Amino acid sequence: MSYITIALAKGRLAYLSMDLLERCGIDCSEARSSTRKLIFDDDKSNTRLILVKPMDVPTYVDHGAADIGIAGSDSIMEYGGSLYEMLDLGFGRCRMAVAGPLDKSDGIIKANMRVATKYPNIAADYFRRRGQTVDIIKLNGSVELGPLVGLSDVIVDLVETGSTLKENGLYVMEEVCPVSARLIVNRASLKTKHRTIMDIVEAAKAAMEKEE
Repeated sequence: MSYITIALAKGRLAYLSMDLLERCGIDCSEARSSTRKLIFDDDKSNTRLILVKPMDVPTYVDHGAADIGIAGSDSIMEYGGSLYEMLDLGFGRCRMAVAGPLDKSDGIIKANMRVATKYPNIAADYFRRRGQTVDIIKLNGSVELGPLVGLSDVIVDLVETGSTLKENGLYVMEEVCPVSARLIVNRASLKTKHRTIMDIVEAAKAAMEKEE
């Protein structure tokens, strides 16, 4: 029997994902204990786990390097692509938001506004739907710096508690969308490995319902 490969986002989301997978009968103990390995096989469940950067999970799934992926909906929306989103797993909840300086009095209605973000596609789509023309500035980290050093007027980023924004004199101006972990599946894999994949999906759904 061939392996089902599951791509997990490195970091806190990986451990929350492993909690769920273990309730589905998949042994994640080696993945939990290792600090350097990136690929882990569970021969008993014929499952392979791979650990990748959060933003790369949709890429691995879309191109068939993984059959299943667990990633934040922010990564999935930013990627786009032809993925089946099977389940909202309910953990890793936060929100995508527009944030700016506390002394900003003109809100986010300014024309040709500069927006710093790690999520250029999400940001561009949000302001497009608002009918606003903005200048998107792609950053790979510390987007809060953008308004503080004059690089941008506002930022679009994930917000969990808001403490980082507050510490940097920024506040949430508008919510773009809620974000949570989702289970996604490669389209071809869903056809060729349908029963095995659906067994995992149904087990995950049952484990989630049991937790409620």
